[in-house]
Amino acid sequence: MMPRGYLLALVAAVLCFDASAGDFNYGDAVDLSFLYLEAQRSGKLPADRRVKWRGDSGLKDGLAQGVNLVGGYYDAGDNVKFGLPMAFVTTILSWGAIDFKKEITDLNNMDKALKAIKWGTDYLIKAHPERNVLWAQVGDGASDHFCWQRPEDMSTPRTAYKLDESHPGSDLAGETAAALAAASIAFKSYNSSYSDLLLLFTFADTFRGLYDDSIPCAADFYSSSGYWDELLWAAAWLFRATGDEYYLKYTVDKAVSFGGTGWAMKEFSWDNKYAGVQVLLTNVLLEGRAAAYGSTLKQYQAKADYFACACLQKNDGFNINKTPGGLMYVREWNNMQYASAAAFLMAVYSVYLSDANAKLTCPDGVFEPKELLNFAQSQADYILGKNPNSISYLIGYGSKFPQKLHHRGSSIASIFTDPSPIGCVQGFDFWYHRPQGNPNVLHGALVGGPDKNDRFDDDRSEYEQTEPTLTACAPLLGLFSKLQSSVNGYRIPGSRGNPPPVKPEKESPNANAPVPVGAPVEFIHTITSTWMVSKESYYRHQVKIKNTSGKPISDLKLRLENLSGPIWGLSPTQQKGIYELPPWLRLLQPGSECVFIYIQEGPQAKVTVSSYH
Repeated sequence: MMPRGYLLALVAAVLCFDASAGDFNYGDAVDLSFLYLEAQRSGKLPADRRVKWRGDSGLKDGLAQGVNLVGGYYDAGDNVKFGLPMAFVTTILSWGAIDFKKEITDLNNMDKALKAIKWGTDYLIKAHPERNVLWAQVGDGASDHFCWQRPEDMSTPRTAYKLDESHPGSDLAGETAAALAAASIAFKSYNSSYSDLLLLFTFADTFRGLYDDSIPCAADFYSSSGYWDELLWAAAWLFRATGDEYYLKYTVDKAVSFGGTGWAMKEFSWDNKYAGVQVLLTNVLLEGRAAAYGSTLKQYQAKADYFACACLQKNDGFNINKTPGGLMYVREWNNMQYASAAAFLMAVYSVYLSDANAKLTCPDGVFEPKELLNFAQSQADYILGKNPNSISYLIGYGSKFPQKLHHRGSSIASIFTDPSPIGCVQGFDFWYHRPQGNPNVLHGALVGGPDKNDRFDDDRSEYEQTEPTLTACAPLLGLFSKLQSSVNGYRIPGSRGNPPPVKPEKESPNANAPVPVGAPVEFIHTITSTWMVSKESYYRHQVKIKNTSGKPISDLKLRLENLSGPIWGLSPTQQKGIYELPPWLRLLQPGSECVFIYIQEGPQAKVTVSSYH
């Protein structure tokens, strides 16, 4: 873990950037991203779920209010279902499935993509049970954040909050209409009727207001800066889904008053959709479907170009901010969500320009569509390890990634390995503050990432940097799929069907070194407890380590093979499968003993000595 005050020499930063195109297998990164979405599911999980440490949760959501709100996604490291980011995520997932359909299909991932979208849309449809009513949120962020519990153990109130004519939320209703419209294109024969989408848009447009004015408890977590962009965003998606000129005319008539042709943006996010609107409507122009609206659509294009030029640092000085290592930097909390969203949008825009044989005109020059994709790749590569810290910020990718995520479910032993309920405060006492890495690896999670100087602190309490979010992950599915096609030439990952998390990765030569002759310690295995969960047997293993060498030993590192459950008493190293003693036990005196514990189903793990001094 790099200390906060550590300053990395610029020369070292340059040396870290020796990777070239094709060094990253974006297809494997896509596989991981799907797993993260599956880990964030709320509700009744399918029997064939791949994230085995997650169980059913939130099965009574909406019951007290007389509505079925079971399902959907948890937004980040907590157990609240926030409607605005969830709807945005559904829109972005659908957009990727539409514009990168061939790339996703060629990776045999379209079924997973549609399932991820449907998990969101099924919930959003439930949340709109009648005209001019939209259930916006389940759970209260304040009370939820006072507890540290697995979603399966939630004891906090599951209050549901709704929007209606007296409590409007044009931003959330507009985003939900956009999500369902985009999903209808992704599914083609999607089974929700267009009338539902139109009713939502009419509700958003007729009863105007900010959703967090109607639901104040949402403001501290996902505060909305306005709803004009969501209304334009919804209309643009409805035009694309239905072909109804009414919605295109709406974006033209409201272009000035709603800021669509006025705001020049350097951000695209769950709260700010202007750049997305501008790119969508530019494509209408590029496809030759502008008709009588060409003049206004060219103004939208000018703003889309502003965003793209700012990302390329070719905007006459009005560019995005970047860290010294090259990462787009917007805000302190979860900055990666802005980088991934911008990279996705640039990849989409590069396709639109390329299909139209068009180029990007910036104040500092004219650029081929490939340059936009190059920017998108630079952000993706930074995420996967091409950065000053040489760390992957996508959990499970490569051999070095954050271990102490700010994530309740990941940081607490699975309910299937430790079925005892975890209390509200107990979670903080026994799990949040523990120095070890999380017992459940949250494969595919994209953490918040480093600060503006590329410094990263792998600490559970540093939520700005170590908390993953749906909004950061969703753009990656389309982005990585596009890059796998464009950079690696549709090279199908060898782990297709068996994602990297469940397949041992290649280890370094040092990790494969034989156990030293005359190993200095003895291992004594004991099974101290066993129980059944869903007809599967789980065992609590205690391993006693005894120094039998007759001399003090230090820096003892152990190799654990076939470990599938949580572990206590050892700390993971950056080397896969290699663990070390806690800091206070780095020196093991002759004849002294220490103990570590792990829980898993099936055979015991194999424990051997990797190295020592």
